[in-house]
Amino acid sequence: MSTDSFDNGDGSDGSDGGDGGDGGDLTFAVSAIRADGHWNLRELPTRAAESLPDLIAELRASRAEGPVVGLLCIEDDWSVVLRPVPSGVRILLSDATAALDYDIASEVLDTLDIDEPSEEEADDSDDPWPEGDFDLLEDLGVSEQIMSIIFYDDDLYGAEQVLRVADELGFADELADLVGVELEF
Repeated sequence: MSTDSFDNGDGSDGSDGGDGGDGGDLTFAVSAIRADGHWNLRELPTRAAESLPDLIAELRASRAEGPVVGLLCIEDDWSVVLRPVPSGVRILLSDATAALDYDIASEVLDTLDIDEPSEEEADDSDDPWPEGDFDLLEDLGVSEQIMSIIFYDDDLYGAEQVLRVADELGFADELADLVGVELEF
């Protein structure tokens, strides 16, 4: 496993050094690339956490022969898992209501061809709801059922969801080290 972090152009490495458990402002975008039986992680520039086209472009720029998985956590509140595929991109968004406040979440729903929820729908729902391709990691050994359990768990913050997915793929410790959070499971 190798992990590489680089300057996002804003003087930081993209992580806020938070503990990931307070629902605070932990935001990160990471690419995970499987090559020669190992996952290689790289923290992506800040712009990848602000724009879906930029995030997809960063993932596609890796030009990897093996699987590429993008992991996005916004303010430890919600998350996205995505995979570029030849026909486009497969995406799972943890909270559709995030589209009301975040452009990148709105871009995800647009890409999924799903209407944004209305303020009324969001207010009427006690819990956020995920949208997207729950089976996007099936070929990597993470079933649709496991992804549903992770993304429908209302007690998990965004970083915890991403770390659980990383755990299923086999690189949770490395991801936690890269983004500066502690594993609590």
